[in-house]
Parts: sequence; C-alpha cells; structure tokens
Amino acid sequence: MAAALFPMLLGSEWNTLDESVRRMHGDAPSLRARGEADVGGAANIAARVLRRLVGLPTPGTRRQLEFCIERNGRRETWKRNFSGSIMCSVLDPSGGHLRERLGPLAFLFDLHRDGDAIDWQLRGTRLLGIPLPRWISGEVLSRSGSRNGRYAFEVDVRMPLIGTLVSYRGWLEVVDG
Repeated sequence: MAAALFPMLLGSEWNTLDESVRRMHGDAPSLRARGEADVGGAANIAARVLRRLVGLPTPGTRRQLEFCIERNGRRETWKRNFSGSIMCSVLDPSGGHLRERLGPLAFLFDLHRDGDAIDWQLRGTRLLGIPLPRWISGEVLSRSGSRNGRYAFEVDVRMPLIGTLVSYRGWLEVVDG
C-alpha cells in the first residue's frame, strides 16, 4: 500500500515526529478530533469579506473546534468547525508539494520537520488555477506539532494591504480514528 499523504511528503522525517502528530496526519481512512482554538484576524472590511468568500473562520477566543479528515488514498478532505464557523479544504500531492485547495484558492506548501513540529512553507498560490505573484499571496506561517501530549497547531495568514487575514492556534485530541 502506498504511503499516506503526510508520510509520503515528509519521507524519513515522518518517523521522528511525536505520536500525536503521526496519528493526526497518518493513514486512518477517517478521523475526528475535538479541541479549542483562538481565532484572530483584521477587522477591516477587506479582511472580513475575503474571510467570508474563502470560508475562513470568524475571529473569537476559546472557540470549540471539531475537526474531521476523510482520506481517499493520498487525497484528504478536512472539515473544521470553529463553534459553527465551517472551514473546508482538500489536500493532495502536487509535484512534491502539498496542495491545499480552499474555495477558489490553492496553496502549495513544502513540508519539513522542525523539532517536534511540521513546518509548512508556502511555495505558491493559485486563484482558479492561475499562479499569483508572490507579493499578492502574502505570507502563511503554519506549524503543527505536539504540546503536552496533544496535537497543537498555529496558522497565521497575512496579506498586503489587509493585514492578518486569519490566524488560529490551539489544540486537538483524536476522539475517533
């Protein structure tokens, strides 16, 4: 059987990650997890409209988070429910990168182990399949690792002229999968 998405992209680095990270990003056909996240983002109208168009969560502290992954080979569908604010994306491999599709946008990431975490490095952004110039794409800082035996994550998306489009950080515990 071929390796699941994250083990395939991380190669030998996969086996050095903490158990909570390997369980979350492993090869179970489906997974459900629950936890909590603090969600932030700029309050300007451009940020609010773009968050809504792309399906990003609205800001709030200590938001209850339900997270589900459905895997079909190396393709994963992620559904995140931040206290009723739903965010869905599809992840799959693309030329050695991780591609995450979110609405009309697709982000290409290189994945690397950094200590006990996976560091997601943005390599490109596409809108409806058309590559965007790097300066428009902004900056995405994303890490997923382990803290106190739990799966922990940090995501910050910053865009020119908008500021922080969305940021969220928190933890999850697998409840099924």
